[in-house]
Amino acid sequence: MKVYGVTGWKNAGKTGLMERLVTEITARGLSVSTIKHAHHSFDVDHPGRDSHRHRVAGAHEVLLASGTRVAIMQELRGAPEPELETLLARLSPVDLVLIEGYKRALHPKIEAWRAAAGHPLIAPNDPSIRAVAADSPLEAPCPVMDLDDTRAIADFILRELGL
Repeated sequence: MKVYGVTGWKNAGKTGLMERLVTEITARGLSVSTIKHAHHSFDVDHPGRDSHRHRVAGAHEVLLASGTRVAIMQELRGAPEPELETLLARLSPVDLVLIEGYKRALHPKIEAWRAAAGHPLIAPNDPSIRAVAADSPLEAPCPVMDLDDTRAIADFILRELGL
């Protein structure tokens, strides 16, 4: 599986870019999975549901399955957060895994950047960032593309990965 990331500071446009890239790349006939890193606690389950009750009761993993989807919820219960490589190994094979976040990981990335967010570029100090997708012109040590030009960004990623 090939991997490519979208990184950047808060409010830089990462999630919107990820969503558009998944749509664009799957429309080209490639299979895509995603990994999103969260810096905060999150829950994909709802209080009162059977699966939530199982987790609250102490289950280490809860697998929820239906005719349309399968979800595995794993409680770390004090164990360290899994490494990105461990998470990648859990995914079913696809053509491309797009990763949102994981700034410090070494896989190739596009940096999303919005002027209004007021953050400095990460790219000058990170060789894993191969290009910047920005909402305004700027100087960077790598190619700069329009944040809204999803087709060009997808072309760049797929060309870099030989897909």
